[in-house]
Amino acid sequence: MCFVSIITFGVVVIVHLWFKKDAMRQLKLVLLFIPLLIISDHLAAEQITSEQKKILVLGDSLSAAYGLRQEQGWVSLLQNAWQQQPIIVVNAAISGETTDGGLARLPRLLEQHQPTHLYIELGGNDGLQGHPVKKMRDNIQSMITFAQQQGIEVILQQMQIPTNYGRRYNQMFTSMFTELAEQNNVPLIPFFMQDIALDKSLMQRDGIHPNLEAQPMIAEFMKEKLEGALKAD
Repeated sequence: MCFVSIITFGVVVIVHLWFKKDAMRQLKLVLLFIPLLIISDHLAAEQITSEQKKILVLGDSLSAAYGLRQEQGWVSLLQNAWQQQPIIVVNAAISGETTDGGLARLPRLLEQHQPTHLYIELGGNDGLQGHPVKKMRDNIQSMITFAQQQGIEVILQQMQIPTNYGRRYNQMFTSMFTELAEQNNVPLIPFFMQDIALDKSLMQRDGIHPNLEAQPMIAEFMKEKLEGALKAD
């Protein structure tokens, strides 16, 4: 109840009681009741603020709406779906981003946006370029540690890549995310492209990036998974 509505309510009650017997005694009760309503309203507003979540998306082209307008991407669609909830999504994903780039940008991004949660969707470009898995792992671990030291909750995205560099490299790449999530006790979101990548009608011509039709599907999937991760805090 807003302040104006409280005052309006009080005035109506006072006028009503003016014509009743023993109005002065009842008026005192009303005047006592109004401050309590104001305090309650203030506490409710503080509670909403304290429960507000801000998720910083640190990702690559899969989250940066590659080939589409920014508002068409799944991150923007997710923010729209959360308009009535105290959840803000800041999209800091850029196409071509690697774990090296994400780690370099992270301190400034955290200082600028002050998020409560950091969602890391990186490693795909590293893997496609055949970067050493240990280097990727060290970079992601550094991001997790840096965020956690500032009291920021981390959510890690499982990534997958084609077997361009052989089965062993692929297995090391995939298991890296599971191990990092377990060792740091952070939620691991299943790869949101797993089913979409198998459907050519949902992919852009490059065969790597999801098209316009796939974005609402990803947003719905991520909404469910991220809400589960937020509740687990």
